[in-house]
Amino acid sequence: MQSGGCLVLGSDGNFYGTTETCGGTSTGCAFGCGTVFRITPAGVLTTLHTFNATDGYQPIAPMIQGADGNFYGTTELGGTNGYGTVFRMTRAGAITTLHSFAGYPADGAYPTAPLVQIANGTFFGTTERGGSSQNCQTFGGVFGCGTVFKITPSGSLTTLQNFDTTNGALPDGGLVQAGGVLYGTTSDIATSTFGTIFKITSAGAFTTLYNFCSQAGCADGAYPASGLVKADDGNLYGTTEQAGSGNGGTVFEFTTAGTLTTLHSFAQADGQGPFGGLLQATNGNLYGTTSTGGTNQADGTAFGLSVGLPRFVQTNPASGAVGSSVIILGNSLTGASSVTFNGTAATFTVVSPTEITAQVPSGATTGTVQVTTPNGTLTSNAVFQVK
Repeated sequence: MQSGGCLVLGSDGNFYGTTETCGGTSTGCAFGCGTVFRITPAGVLTTLHTFNATDGYQPIAPMIQGADGNFYGTTELGGTNGYGTVFRMTRAGAITTLHSFAGYPADGAYPTAPLVQIANGTFFGTTERGGSSQNCQTFGGVFGCGTVFKITPSGSLTTLQNFDTTNGALPDGGLVQAGGVLYGTTSDIATSTFGTIFKITSAGAFTTLYNFCSQAGCADGAYPASGLVKADDGNLYGTTEQAGSGNGGTVFEFTTAGTLTTLHSFAQADGQGPFGGLLQATNGNLYGTTSTGGTNQADGTAFGLSVGLPRFVQTNPASGAVGSSVIILGNSLTGASSVTFNGTAATFTVVSPTEITAQVPSGATTGTVQVTTPNGTLTSNAVFQVK
């Protein structure tokens, strides 16, 4: 059984995830089509749904919890046409297929990255292949260099961008929102180029911002397959799988103004091929893994990188009505004396050094959440939307 991506912490305090294959009595897949499961912090696991070839299979991208409380995700394969799906799932496990991709020359194939939801409720995502271009070699029986799409919670899909190698190819790292614009990368690993960073508006206006391997000796890296993360300083961070001064890939910072800075170049000793991407912990540091290298028979490494970013807190969910319960995650929260929602004081309970539960107070408005601790005031890394 293979993992289908990271777990997502639901607003009910449980974790939700997927398995890529196996599970249940699914039909149409040689080794099973994958599942969706829920697991409690105490370790009690419940299988919520078993996929089949009709409703999609191989859900390799992590799901996200939408503003409506349902979970949204993609399957890489299956569906009506065999090229993957977008689905919605209730917390009880009821699945609705919102869209089945049609491959080439149509709306894309193989959605392998998580969705992103913006404030108006619309979701955005990418397909690794398919679309209208034949410039990329066939893979799995389908041409195409990939697409960017948007889809409503009811399933109305619009293709916003068709990649064709002149503007990148294989956007398998997904999208991230920063300043009202969506940013992403193309890995370009099937072409003669080395990857790009792009931005696209919700209306579909597309701009290529950076071409990798544009520095001497490819010192800036090549093939940013894992995509980007937005840190709490507003800048974007990512990895390249290859090249760099140590020839093992890089970690980079990219500003929304278009400036790229290489923060670290990997070599054999500290790992090579950081294919899995980055996450920013609430202590401000960036963490990731390399697929090879290191000191133990080249089996890879886990690394942390401090770039001077401050600590912050994170809310789950990211929105809620007055009176609803919110989980606040952070570090060194013991002894917290105040929690505010955009300046309005809330009642709260410190559950552990890393968790607080709070109730959205009467009079709260949309804005940041702040927690006052003995070591200073921590601010949420995203705006909390009061419904």
